[in-house]
Amino acid sequence: MAQALVCMSHSPLLEHTDPPVDVRQAVEAAFEHVRRFAADFQPDILVNFGPDHYNGFFYDLMPPFCIGYEAHGTGDYGSWDGPISVPTDLAQDLAQHVISQDIDAAISRRMEVDHGAVQPAEIIFGRLDVVPMIPIFVNSVARPFTKMSRVRRFGQAIGEFFRDSDKRVLFLGSGGLSHDPPVPQIATATPEQRAFLTNGRHPTPEARAARQQRTIDTAVAFAKGEADIMELNPEWDRAFLDVVRSGDVERFDAYTADEMDAAAGHSSHEVRTWVAAYSALRACGEYDVTYEFYKPIREYIAGFGVTTAVLQ
Repeated sequence: MAQALVCMSHSPLLEHTDPPVDVRQAVEAAFEHVRRFAADFQPDILVNFGPDHYNGFFYDLMPPFCIGYEAHGTGDYGSWDGPISVPTDLAQDLAQHVISQDIDAAISRRMEVDHGAVQPAEIIFGRLDVVPMIPIFVNSVARPFTKMSRVRRFGQAIGEFFRDSDKRVLFLGSGGLSHDPPVPQIATATPEQRAFLTNGRHPTPEARAARQQRTIDTAVAFAKGEADIMELNPEWDRAFLDVVRSGDVERFDAYTADEMDAAAGHSSHEVRTWVAAYSALRACGEYDVTYEFYKPIREYIAGFGVTTAVLQ
């Protein structure tokens, strides 16, 4: 088994809100399962598909995909704040392979990654300088969105690159499922919000703290049924997990951005990271989902999912 996969939701609210004890215990049990899974697999390299929440990528230049040659954590919500161990030569070879497959991908020699990209790896390994990691950004928040078939093909190209590798490769996908947190939309943003969405890099500690507190306050209100954001959609989440489990990754092509917004919230687009990761694994061979956890958790503003998969 040279390739395996972990896909899981993330939430900046894990340490900032207080769900019922049984919910917290269930989530921690899911995290412990993936830790054991990764420890048993013993990856040589992580290929990490992650989104961004206007911490590293902004509208001054918003690619659909970006492969990091070097990377640094932004430290938002207490996430990893420091350099990430990226195997630069391998990342360069990967980018060249993807581009040679007629899939345009940006590259970055100074990628900044936020909690959305790194939280699963931190939960599993504790640090981001333990196992070498290639960070891959998949735009999941900023319109216009590339078609889901293109996301699938992007993941497929990455899987093809690693299919015959002598390294043990763990594909990670971070995000989703249904959720609609208070992230400004460019179409309805105020002038101040548009300025932030265009180039809001490196905010002051005070500005970052205020932004994070707004999300925490929204989560507390949402848990009480008092927030003016979309409800979670467990039915949509479970249907998506059905596709994941089927192994027929071309079924992801039917998902459209407008339908996702309407049914599952503006941040449901983070499942694009799952689509890329599962498509990468499928390019290596047929797979089985070996573990699945799902629970709609209002305190985390997320339909929260955790899965693992291995090749048959």
